[in-house]
Amino acid sequence: MTVHFIGAGPGAADLITLRAQRLLAASPVCLYAGSLVPAEVLGHCPAQARLVDTANLTLDEISAELLAADAAGQDVARLCSGDPSVFSAVAEQARRLDAAGVAYDITPGVPAFAAAAAALKRELTVPGVGQTVVLTRTAQRATPMPPGEQLASLGASRATLVLHLAVQRIDAVVAELVPNYGADCPVAVVANASRNDEVVLRATLADIAAQVHAAGIRRTAVIIVGAVLAAEGFRDSHLYSAARERGD
Repeated sequence: MTVHFIGAGPGAADLITLRAQRLLAASPVCLYAGSLVPAEVLGHCPAQARLVDTANLTLDEISAELLAADAAGQDVARLCSGDPSVFSAVAEQARRLDAAGVAYDITPGVPAFAAAAAALKRELTVPGVGQTVVLTRTAQRATPMPPGEQLASLGASRATLVLHLAVQRIDAVVAELVPNYGADCPVAVVANASRNDEVVLRATLADIAAQVHAAGIRRTAVIIVGAVLAAEGFRDSHLYSAARERGD
C-alpha cells in the first residue's frame, strides 16, 4: 500500500489537482483535517471509504491510522490543507512511515499564500520593487522559532513577508515589523482565501491590527507585508523585453 500526502489546496473545492482527484478516488482510506479541508473535496473519495477526521487526533494517533491501513493493505489519502511543503506536519509523519517501512508519495497543492495573492490580484515578485518572498510564521502556542528566524531578523531585508498562523498575534506582529518596514508599509490580511466566506483586508502596518480586530479574524488567514502590494509605475520585466536576446 501507499500513503498519498495530498495538497488539498487553500479551501475552494475545485482548487485541487487532477492527480489529487485520481488518488482520492482510488484510496479506500482518507485522513483529513475537518476544520481545514472542505467537505466537497471528500466527495472525490469512494462511497465506502473510511474517512478519518484528524482535527482532534495526536500525531501518534494519526500514525496508528496510517499503519493500520498498511496492515490491511489499503492505500491512504492523507489530505493536507494548502500545499504539503509548508506547515503541514508531513515531515514528522513521513519520519514515522520511514521507520515502519511504509511507502508514501507527495502530491503538491495550491498553497494558501498563492490563493491570497490571487485574491489581492497582486504578483508577489515585482521588477525593481521586490524579488524575494519569505514564508514564515510566529511562535505563540507553537514550536519555538529557530535562532535567527524571528520577525525582527527576517524583516531586516524588507523582503515581501508572508506570515501563516500569525493573525491571532497581529498586534505583536505589527510591533515587530514596524522598525524595519515602517508604519506606512502596505499590508494585507486574507482570511479563508478562495472560499465563499473569503475576507480581504488592505491597510498599512499602522492600521491593519484595528481592521483585523474589527473583522473578528482569528484563524485561517495569511498576512502579506511589503511594497509589492502597492507597486505602481515599475519597469517591465526583462523576460518579455524586446531588447532581450532569444535563443532558438
